[in-house]
Amino acid sequence: MAGIFKAYDIRGIYGDTLTEDTMYRIGRAFVTFLQCGKVVVGRDMRPHSAPLFDALARGINEQGADVIDIGLCSTPMSYYANGKLHADAGIMLTASHNTGEWNGVKLSREQAIPISGATGIADIEKLVESGDFAAPSQKKGKIEKLDIMPEYKQHILQTATLSSPLQIAADMANAMGVIEAQVLEDIFKITTLFPELDGSFPNHEANPLKSETFADLQQLVRKGDFAFGVAFDGDADRVGFVDETGQIVPMDLITALIAEDLLAHEKGVIFYDLRSSKVVKEIIESNGGKPMMSRVGHTFIKQQMRDNNAVFAGELSGHYYFRHNYFTESSSMAVICVANIIDRSKKTLSELIKPLKRYHASGEINSTVENTQKVFERIRSNYSDGHIFELDGVSVEYDDWWFNVRASNTEPLVRLNLEAKTGELMEEKQAELLKLIRK
Repeated sequence: MAGIFKAYDIRGIYGDTLTEDTMYRIGRAFVTFLQCGKVVVGRDMRPHSAPLFDALARGINEQGADVIDIGLCSTPMSYYANGKLHADAGIMLTASHNTGEWNGVKLSREQAIPISGATGIADIEKLVESGDFAAPSQKKGKIEKLDIMPEYKQHILQTATLSSPLQIAADMANAMGVIEAQVLEDIFKITTLFPELDGSFPNHEANPLKSETFADLQQLVRKGDFAFGVAFDGDADRVGFVDETGQIVPMDLITALIAEDLLAHEKGVIFYDLRSSKVVKEIIESNGGKPMMSRVGHTFIKQQMRDNNAVFAGELSGHYYFRHNYFTESSSMAVICVANIIDRSKKTLSELIKPLKRYHASGEINSTVENTQKVFERIRSNYSDGHIFELDGVSVEYDDWWFNVRASNTEPLVRLNLEAKTGELMEEKQAELLKLIRK
């Protein structure tokens, strides 16, 4: 069990660090910790998700709680079911984009409020390791199967304002995009790649953060007549985009487009993560929204959204969060919002993105360091003439460039993101900062 309890989820290698016995204990610990009575449980397509579900449900039932089994689903579907069914809690069995030998669980309270290391995973870990569960209930819980897809589909399609179906390409990566994309079939003409569910991921890793995973999608889009292409990650809570020419669209620029679409119908707060291009803030402001910067990480973003009743939030990793989906991710809503703008503007995606490329970004650059605090001290000292803030790591803003340096949660790394008005300035400041960081 060592090392499976992470900052945002529980994740391990099936049969090694994560077994049926571990999952049974997680079920008992989950109910003991939350004292919940009704838990929505969904799962992905990995072959071991089914036996792990059985073990998890047995642990939950033994503590007297009922399981609403929504079967194979995307993570956004599981969040929706949690909120819509007024459940006490939710669990999604998945290891997201990890390769086939991995599995795990994402945990939520009522209304799909996430449970992180700081808000419950560490407590559940202690219970799992100690076995100090509440006594088994004299009245065991039951399992009820429920098909949530019809309601979920109706819920998501409320976002659409398309005048006619668009033709898109979709890389399912043999994963839960297959299920999530069923929502879109009525309003898009979809040409699919790898639509067979296969937890061994036979074609490529289901991770749109890696540019190489777009290769097949880019090839398909360049051969056809598509408005754009999309690539889902393993549990379909993230999505990446390519334009009609097959070019990968930066995920923060997709945040800007979605914000523009939503603000056409409803003004309000929109969050963007602090690694995003400065243009995202500018687009939100120019469309009558209130831009607010967020920390990196879904638990922080979802809490900030709830605290401010935000309409939407976008993260550089391809997570797109909607108030309309209980302040959680919806990859299909993101796809619909991008399509809405294309349909309304009568412009191609590349035409919409071109004016957003006002700045030059470094991308995220990792550096292995011995002492992150010393790195931060050097940065504060060297750039004391800039506007410094510490929402997540250290950020410094100047008129014509800005950067953020933050520490990894799990490794002795710091991550640099930098943006400037010119490519030359970006390269100059990137070299300067990397020299300082790696000193």
